Amino acid sequence: MTRTDCLAAADGHFDDGSFLEALCRRVAYRSESDAGCASPALAQYLEQEMRPFLGALDFDVQVLPNPVAGAGPLLVARRIEAQGLPAVLTYGHGDVVGGQPDAWSPGLSPWQLTVREGKWYGRGTADNKGQHSVNLAGLAAAIEARGGRLGYNVTVLLETGEEAGSPGLQAFCHEQRERLRADLFIGCDGPRVCAGRPTVFLGSRGMVNFSLRLQARQRGYHSGNWGGVISNPATRLANALACLVDARGVMRVDGLRPDSLTPAVRAALRDIPVGAGDGDPPLTPGWGEPGLSAAERLIGWNTLEVLALEAGTPQRPVNAIPPAAVAHCQLRFVVGTRWRELPELLRRHLDAHGFEDVAVELGMQGAATRLDVEHPWVRWACRSMARSCGAEPAVLPNLAGSLPNEVFAETLGLPTLWVPHSYPACGQHGPDEHLLPGVAREGLRIMAGLYWDLGEPDAPWPAPAAAG
Repeated sequence: MTRTDCLAAADGHFDDGSFLEALCRRVAYRSESDAGCASPALAQYLEQEMRPFLGALDFDVQVLPNPVAGAGPLLVARRIEAQGLPAVLTYGHGDVVGGQPDAWSPGLSPWQLTVREGKWYGRGTADNKGQHSVNLAGLAAAIEARGGRLGYNVTVLLETGEEAGSPGLQAFCHEQRERLRADLFIGCDGPRVCAGRPTVFLGSRGMVNFSLRLQARQRGYHSGNWGGVISNPATRLANALACLVDARGVMRVDGLRPDSLTPAVRAALRDIPVGAGDGDPPLTPGWGEPGLSAAERLIGWNTLEVLALEAGTPQRPVNAIPPAAVAHCQLRFVVGTRWRELPELLRRHLDAHGFEDVAVELGMQGAATRLDVEHPWVRWACRSMARSCGAEPAVLPNLAGSLPNEVFAETLGLPTLWVPHSYPACGQHGPDEHLLPGVAREGLRIMAGLYWDLGEPDAPWPAPAAAG
């Protein structure tokens, strides 16, 4: 068979309803992971749905416990055609965020895939069941078209805790690094730059959550009796925030500003659209770092965001100066940022501006990663994707959001390619999450083409090590 036959097989799998049928089953698993405990549905998704599917493709499948007690299991499936062949590692996650069923539109349910007005609704359709279903269906098409012999080995890793911060993933990959050994990583998550533009991104921004807390006293005091003579923690905290990020969203902590917006990165971002898609919010004129394009600010720069503020009792304000105030904040950052020094940098900056009384508390954090935009695998992937869909893909140096890519790029030391099959207004993490069938169908062709092309002579696999 030929590459054309491979793409036709992928189209046929979508057009005959087989893909939709499989995704309907997968959406029905209530595999929520962000409630603080591992749902039984997490293991059921791997054992009942993914093990039979991968087993039918001649994978040796194992569902293994998480190194972190109470966290969901992980699946490792290996398809070894021969020892010594190059290998690709692919990844997805079977867990989803909470369903929020009461917030969905009438007639829609997070646990039942519903086709309505050209969209496929259901929790996980976009993040991530639909996406890894596209990936694995494309792989199945390539295996069929190659007559069962790809010419390389494949390992599939599925976790069930990504929406809870991937507990145990790094430790698991460190422990299982021989089993997960590969030459290339291909993942599917996140959105395209827009629905109509195939996209490949090469890493993700990092993230540090932190809180600023000011405890002035143990109780509130009447604002008429004490206003003007005792400090107000809410006022103090608002001004502390203003010394970190100004009224136009520009970060003022020099040590947390990046230095990696190189000419090559700027060139890659030159034609990347931001906003103006279905359901996208309008961009705020003049917001963010001056002198940068919208794509450079979103993808190639750092942002400090205030996620939540609290002082007093917002639900029922009283005439009292609150005793304390807290701001929950987040730094999104690119490669080259001194993010591990964040507590010291913030402490020094706050002290220099007279806010010695504001405490800094760290929360969840993860590193930034980015494959070189000029890496041979990037050029190869772009050629393959363009052949499959007839359009040059957008190349993002990194996703604006965060993914556990450091596990694959750093712990396992792999070049990382992410090919998303969703779009920015998909509703992930909220009500009415959905997948666009046109994007899924095109994504299936793209993945089938990539897996076919990995078996061609021009794939830039590393040269075999010389016998010693």
